Amino acid sequence: MSMRLQTWFIHAALFVMAAITLFPLVWMLSASLMPAGEAQSLPPPLVPSRITLANYGELFERLNVGRYFANSFFVASSVTLLSLVINSMAGYALAKLRFAGRDRLFRLLIAGLVVPAQVAMIPLFLLLKQLGLINTYWAVILPAMASIFGIFLIRQYALSIPDSLLDAARMDGASEWRIYRSVVLPLLRPILATLGVFTFMTTWNDFMWPLVALIDGNLRTLPVALAVLSGEHVQQTELMMAGSVVTLLPVLLLFLLVQRYYVTGIVAGSVKE
Repeated sequence: MSMRLQTWFIHAALFVMAAITLFPLVWMLSASLMPAGEAQSLPPPLVPSRITLANYGELFERLNVGRYFANSFFVASSVTLLSLVINSMAGYALAKLRFAGRDRLFRLLIAGLVVPAQVAMIPLFLLLKQLGLINTYWAVILPAMASIFGIFLIRQYALSIPDSLLDAARMDGASEWRIYRSVVLPLLRPILATLGVFTFMTTWNDFMWPLVALIDGNLRTLPVALAVLSGEHVQQTELMMAGSVVTLLPVLLLFLLVQRYYVTGIVAGSVKE
């Protein structure tokens, strides 16, 4: 098989796989623009007979999805900002600051990665209940402010920062806080973009913990609200597809905007000692 034919075959295979992957998303968008009941016909149409935005209008005007969207945006943004600050501090400290037990502490954190999040759910719920935080946004924000994965990612990237650069800043009289703010943070930008996208997407799409921690219907995040609405409007496929598009669109746009930084940070974060 010639090199040109091999290249053509690889491109064709990639195109087919991409089409298979994107087809459900494209049909979801198409169904959200269909008139009521059209998506339930057999076989289901691939394109709407008439494009309508009535499904989106019903979501925001009658089903109050705008409030749930704002709830999700507030929670995801708060978690992302706090996570970037705390994880960057912890990751930098574990990579570059010298203190007793640093390596043992890091190994202990890494061991925590094998513990499923579901195992900690009941103790976490009871702890937050004792603090009076259940049914508040803090019940969702506080547990996600720092993560072992985030600390690990920042730490691995921070290992590439030259010690000579930090030592030079110390010799010039810079405090550790000034070094972190003026020297370290600018160098961590690629991995912070990666962690920010990952954290925002994970928090935005989280379903289980907000379902447990936020009892008040007005505090529901968008995935939880759509799950409730899907049970009430199970026959309205077009309406549910519109809700899925509203849920997907923010994280998709965010990923497309910072895709270059996301990939760069993932690759650079694989550096080892």
